[in-house]
Amino acid sequence: MTPADVAIGHQVSPFVGLVAASLPRANVLAVEGDLISLLFPFLTAGCAVRTVALDRLAEIVDSSTDLIAVSAVQSADGRLADLDAVAAAASVHGALTVIDATQACGWLPLDASRFDVVVAGGYKWICHPRGTAFMTVSPSVRERIRPHAAGWYAGEHPWETCYGAPLRLASDSRRFDASPAWFSWHAAAAALALFETVVVEGIHDHDLTLANRLRAGLGLEPGDSAIVSLATTDGAGERLARTGVRASVRVGRVRLSAHLYNDERDVDLALEALRGTAFGTATAGVTGAARKR
Repeated sequence: MTPADVAIGHQVSPFVGLVAASLPRANVLAVEGDLISLLFPFLTAGCAVRTVALDRLAEIVDSSTDLIAVSAVQSADGRLADLDAVAAAASVHGALTVIDATQACGWLPLDASRFDVVVAGGYKWICHPRGTAFMTVSPSVRERIRPHAAGWYAGEHPWETCYGAPLRLASDSRRFDASPAWFSWHAAAAALALFETVVVEGIHDHDLTLANRLRAGLGLEPGDSAIVSLATTDGAGERLARTGVRASVRVGRVRLSAHLYNDERDVDLALEALRGTAFGTATAGVTGAARKR
């Protein structure tokens, strides 16, 4: 991928909406319980959306599948999609691929060039303010997606072509750009500069080591996700908050995640808060396991 393949915007769902509006009668294969920012745009566009279990996604792809939409990492519980299998199935059956990498970019190595469209919100693992998002578009599908929300920033030379007709869209993926929320992108640039100093493979190892330290402390098997999701009914979220640990509760589960700003002390603090808590089955997938600073 090159900068010419990348569009910038505010959020993930408007990007997905561009794809969906360009393929209004597509047969879309998606995952049960995936984030609705990925699902709703296809549903509102009138696409035929079929949802299946994450671990069966690739095997169900067939010649009737026009598009596969899946989050690289599930927001609710941290499970990882088998992107190798998805890419292979899409290639065999000629299906387009739309990958939501919001919960992956920043800690999980991912080659966006293997997929037709990859979208990612910046405010999660790459530590941007809200109001920043990215979309990569393969040159092979660029002409199939209509920039329905094109504004002055989608022009070939935005500062020179911001008045009057005719249509003068950028020749590359910049045609999908939305005018940036300036202050958010100033902060985003600083965050990206920091991330460039630490390779994603190193971040992955750091995050996974901490997440598995948490799992081990809870008597769980090691996992492959930086997100740890725990089924509990006895107020674990409140106990974590009282201890100074920030966690999320999603679909009845306590979700914790470990990232660059965490260390072993944060994990041990979470373990102290969770000691004696009864958990149900934990998924492979700690979000926001940070000490209050």
